[in-house]
Amino acid sequence: MSTAISPTAYNYKVVRQFAIMTVVWGILGMGLGVFIASQLVWPELNFGLPWTTFGRLRPLHTNLVIFAFGGCALFATSYYVVQRTCQTRLISDSLAAFHFWGWQAVIIGAIVTLPLGYTTTKEYAELEWPLAILLAIVWVVYGLVFFGTIVKRKTKHIYVGNWFYGAFIVVTAMLHIVNHMSLPVSLFKSYSAYSGATDAMIQWWYGHNAVGFFLTTGFLGMMYYFVPKQAERPIYSYRLSIVHFWALITLYIWAGPHHLHYTALPDWAQSLGMAMSIILLAPSWGGMINGMMTLSGAWHKLRTDPILRFLVVSLAFYGMSTFEGPMMAIKTVNSLSHYTDWTIGHVHAGALGWVAMISIGAIYHMIPKLFGRAQMHSVGLINTHFWLATIGTVLYIASMWVNGITQGLMWRAINDDGTLTYSFVEALQASHPGYIVRALGGAFFASGMLFMAYNVWRTVRASNPAEAEAAAQIAVVGAH
Repeated sequence: MSTAISPTAYNYKVVRQFAIMTVVWGILGMGLGVFIASQLVWPELNFGLPWTTFGRLRPLHTNLVIFAFGGCALFATSYYVVQRTCQTRLISDSLAAFHFWGWQAVIIGAIVTLPLGYTTTKEYAELEWPLAILLAIVWVVYGLVFFGTIVKRKTKHIYVGNWFYGAFIVVTAMLHIVNHMSLPVSLFKSYSAYSGATDAMIQWWYGHNAVGFFLTTGFLGMMYYFVPKQAERPIYSYRLSIVHFWALITLYIWAGPHHLHYTALPDWAQSLGMAMSIILLAPSWGGMINGMMTLSGAWHKLRTDPILRFLVVSLAFYGMSTFEGPMMAIKTVNSLSHYTDWTIGHVHAGALGWVAMISIGAIYHMIPKLFGRAQMHSVGLINTHFWLATIGTVLYIASMWVNGITQGLMWRAINDDGTLTYSFVEALQASHPGYIVRALGGAFFASGMLFMAYNVWRTVRASNPAEAEAAAQIAVVGAH
């Protein structure tokens, strides 16, 4: 009997693999973040070694949290969601396996090369050309598996979450390939195919849309599945979700120039980026409101369901950071905020508050279902994790806001004779207390991941994956 229906069962193996690695890379990436935050408090933690300096480890931290932690969360959830909403198995188990192992190879490559100083020097695109090519190949395979599964779907309708995942896959491929166009001069050194202001423009077209598509659109796909599922309510407005999708992907791609205010980029390009960034507030808040309103009639569940709390608080941080971003894109605001810690605070409002929290909530939702359990090992540990994550995020953001505004005001302060009032070192000294609070906030957040790891380990240890597979088979067969 089971043999006859097994071809229609979902492929949960690759989802399980990516879900577990989300937790593993989350601990390593966030732990490294706490370490480099501590280096800014205690510079001796550089240990006088070139490969442990802030400049070498910071790009490794961003690659681990964005592409290892965030990437694995996106892959796990997208494979889970596409199978369940299309009521069909992934189109190819072997390609899905290649995707998993290929992605881990890219991450290991980053762990080896970045501390050694092999870098393109492009933000979020630091990996040198051999790894960039491998990443592109793995990504194309991911696209083939995802879209191939949608093509063979058993349902007529393509659920909106899959539209968001699909846009994230297509646009990320385009961004990565165009920005990484380069001329290799050795095995681990290449020079960009572009030069000057053009290179800067293409880099920030990539850089901001890595935020826009990798760290926003993909995670909105996650939101549109897991918030209604965990709340046990239909999405508030399906029509709004479609409008949200088209408005977001139309506008986001134009916002990159706001990273280049007051630079050699032509003024019209800066102004266009600013205008598009401000308009972007509308679809961003449309999506946030759609997610929040899904809880109509279910708000009482937040008292007892910490997983739902993770998902809803992530939406609150998404709303906050997508209000803050357009405000910081306004040139007059940017003249104060640019190059200060305010930008770092803004990034982490999105990275910790939105991306990490919704990923954590989604993983907590999936793990029991993937491993044949009724629920996670401990609800109390999820509660503990929630408060550590929330307090850590607030400490991080608040300290960087205070630091950033302090730095911006000190840098622009001028004496009557036109000389600068403060030296750079004085601004750095004023920032020191904020760096202590930031390291503390990061430590809170990272420690929460350790509680998660223990909770997941206990759940998996008591698991029966065969039961999860059987339940998936029954669900698929029952749907037809």
